[in-house]
Amino acid sequence: MARTMDRLEACNSPGTSGTPGDALPGPRVYARRWVFLLVVSLLSCSNAMLWLTFAPVADTIAQHFSLSMDQINWLSLIYLVLSIPFGMAAIWVLDSVGLRGATILGAWLNFSGSLLRAVPCLAVRIPSPFAFFMSGQSLCALAQTLVISSPAKLAALWFPEHQRATANMIGTMSNPLGILIANVLSPALVKKAEDIPMMLGIYIVPAALACLLATVCLWESVPPTPPSAGAASSTSESFLHGLKLLMKNKAYVILAVCFGGGIGVFSSFSALLEQIFCANGYSNEFSGLCGALFIVFGILGALLLGLYVDRTKHFTEATKIGLCLTSLTFVAFALVSQLQGQTFALAAICSLLGLFGFSVAPVVMELAVECSFPVGEGASAGLIFVLGQAEGVLIMLLLTAVTVRRTGPSFSTCRQGEDPLDWTVSLLLLAGLCTLFTCVLVIFFNTPYRRLEAESGGSSSPMMCAGDPRNESPTQVAPLETPGLTPPDDALQEAPGPASVSKGHSEWTETITRNV
Repeated sequence: MARTMDRLEACNSPGTSGTPGDALPGPRVYARRWVFLLVVSLLSCSNAMLWLTFAPVADTIAQHFSLSMDQINWLSLIYLVLSIPFGMAAIWVLDSVGLRGATILGAWLNFSGSLLRAVPCLAVRIPSPFAFFMSGQSLCALAQTLVISSPAKLAALWFPEHQRATANMIGTMSNPLGILIANVLSPALVKKAEDIPMMLGIYIVPAALACLLATVCLWESVPPTPPSAGAASSTSESFLHGLKLLMKNKAYVILAVCFGGGIGVFSSFSALLEQIFCANGYSNEFSGLCGALFIVFGILGALLLGLYVDRTKHFTEATKIGLCLTSLTFVAFALVSQLQGQTFALAAICSLLGLFGFSVAPVVMELAVECSFPVGEGASAGLIFVLGQAEGVLIMLLLTAVTVRRTGPSFSTCRQGEDPLDWTVSLLLLAGLCTLFTCVLVIFFNTPYRRLEAESGGSSSPMMCAGDPRNESPTQVAPLETPGLTPPDDALQEAPGPASVSKGHSEWTETITRNV
């Protein structure tokens, strides 16, 4: 059925030629690209659910297995710790081994980790349950490094240019969707300690389904024919040479550092939201509501923004405007969150933070690919993720250093039994960092869309016959002949034409041979 849909969609594709004998092969799209996107999205969602399984029910888990709260916190922090050193290895796997191999490896790591976490709940008494929990979470953390950079590469290799941003958005936003599900599902399942085995068993199901689909339904890393002219050369640079090109690309460095800082700011915001609210008298239920609004509006905003940039290609404008609005909203949050009784205002501010800030992430990943083309998508998107995790660690350490105990009247609803913390300076610092990263990006970032330029240069040729004189580009004009001088044989090849497209298809064939 999938192959029948592929044939039907290929016949209706605008890039196919009408005359097989005298036309070059054009871009084609395959229906099974949606199956690949489904597998990657399900895997990313499951991985995020496994990440935050324990955090919403930390007290019950700690009491039942005789663990400390620090140990419970490390079950989530291990994702952050392992993503920095192993993120670079994951980039190499994506660009060298291929998207199919990286997805299957990530799916099996994710599934194995989910099984290992359930071992302490077996009838046989386990002497060290924390070791099994940490080992399982570590395997899932390794899977995350492979999963988090896959949507940008999948969108580039399998989707036409008018669907890339939408596909990237679906794959990227499945991760925060998993976070939202975990925050809702874990407290709903665990009412008492006896419910813990059931919870861990339920979280195995999506991991097992993603593993099964990845192993059975993914046949190849790239389609037989590229969906666009730019896809044929998307992995033309080797891993090390691609990293060198990224480091020399001023626009990419600015984008990576600034948006990586934004990832660090939002990671700190998400991790500290409950502590910030309880110190000022707000309940844990309200903190959970604000976190849910943050993610829901972020997914909604990402959907709308992805459709918009797919039609307009205004990647830079959408990114700059979104981050400016995010900075203004973050300043408002830093001020209003220190007041009591502002539930409606805080709920609205958290919704706007998700709508403006969270939704920009898929667009930035597409922008990173555009400004770094032809470097592989795994490298350009994955390096931003690694930088974001590293900057998140630095920001968390900085916030820990400036946060002090509250000395004035206390309205705290925190349950730790200690004096509440004063988050005023920390929140102003977060707002200042967000504004700083935004200002640097708005002022100094400017880039051509290299991938779109490459595609526009050769996009018309696949649909035209090779012998048609209308195919000749206006720039293909013979140089003025000077007596005694003979123009070189390749003088007419300055503008991209059918020959360049043929070269791209030959490179694509080599890529298929290497990755499948």
